[in-house]
Amino acid sequence: MENQYFNTTDSLLDICTKYPETVKIFVSNGFKQLEDEKKRALLGKSLSLEMALKMKKLNVETFTALLVEGIDSNRGQVDGDLNQKTKEKKEDSVHVQGLLPCPVRVPLVEGIDSFIVDYEKKYNNEIVYDLKAASMGLDWLIDDVINQENTDNLADIFISAGFDLFFDEKLMGKFKKQGVFKDSTGFDRLNKDFDNDEICLKDPEGHYSMIGVVPAVFLVNTAELGDRPVPRTWADIFKPEFKRSVSLPISDFDLFNSMLLHIYKAYGEEGVKGLGACLLESMHPSQMVKSHTKKNEKPAITIMPYFFTKMVKVGGPMIAVWPEDGAIISPIFMLTKEDRLDKTQPVIDFFASKGVGEILSHQGLFPSINPNVDNKLPEENKFMWLGWDYINNNDIGSLITKCETIFKKSIQDESFANLGPLSYSPNND
Repeated sequence: MENQYFNTTDSLLDICTKYPETVKIFVSNGFKQLEDEKKRALLGKSLSLEMALKMKKLNVETFTALLVEGIDSNRGQVDGDLNQKTKEKKEDSVHVQGLLPCPVRVPLVEGIDSFIVDYEKKYNNEIVYDLKAASMGLDWLIDDVINQENTDNLADIFISAGFDLFFDEKLMGKFKKQGVFKDSTGFDRLNKDFDNDEICLKDPEGHYSMIGVVPAVFLVNTAELGDRPVPRTWADIFKPEFKRSVSLPISDFDLFNSMLLHIYKAYGEEGVKGLGACLLESMHPSQMVKSHTKKNEKPAITIMPYFFTKMVKVGGPMIAVWPEDGAIISPIFMLTKEDRLDKTQPVIDFFASKGVGEILSHQGLFPSINPNVDNKLPEENKFMWLGWDYINNNDIGSLITKCETIFKKSIQDESFANLGPLSYSPNND
């Protein structure tokens, strides 16, 4: 992605001033201080982007691409904002809001636009959507919508991946307790990949819907591996021989928080500590698939969304490994307000349809929960899933915070033990 906006030697203040849309991207990726205007002026003036990213041990090319994507989206490329701005919202219009996975965002938005034309003719009503790229994060709506107590401000349909937003009792979780949402997809059974003897993603309480999942798999650099065995399970990457050898998708909050939760459930605090100890650096998946070309330290293992494995060059040193104990998943949830189903059901049917499911599964390698979609996965490919009992019996928001604290402390301890620079610093204001 071409960067026509800024140089990596520019100060954080200059970038944030010229492109205010980048502030939320910085904040969502660990630069909490930049949220405050005074701290942004003080800290950002003397710190270049390149220097700041190296301090956080974040890949410069990766983060630059993230900022460029955010600026592009905000400045007129296919984006839900355009749809919203060109319409005067009516009282009965259907409001759809949320985040779409970046690799399938364009075809999904094109599908939505096509659907809207037929819908508005048939029902004499309009659909107003505000669907941003997942890289933009959720800060743009938390204060104005989710932190409010009035459910009238909530969109009729909300789509996004991850656990923290939907189950944190300070966020969407409080509305779930009020019985605001209802699964209206109408599936008796989900896709066989997610509804079998080993796993069931269908919410037994009938509140949450899903349209697909983002699976996390291993990409192994066989040239960098040496005489170490190829890791086959999540426990393998915690072994001493892989300390400071793994690249993790820390900037992908939805997937990374899901990883923390699943590792904590399966392996407890020691597992989360092991995840911190194995960290070499944080990279964007699009950079991970080319990490074998780096001149300096190269990760032996990278953990990434399944989608990016199709970018791996055949015959090269990088091989994709689906964990034998299951790919950890970040569900793509769809929340629908029960008191609006009379208006929204056709729209819900669209998002739950085979057509949307095939865009997710076949174009994005985000397996669909629609029972009529062939996800084209080998039988042996399993998924690791928290389970609804675990979700409902734990405060997921607090648990994520606890896991993040354990993870960050483990990185610090490992860094000091090796007399090296801090791999990742906690967000101290």
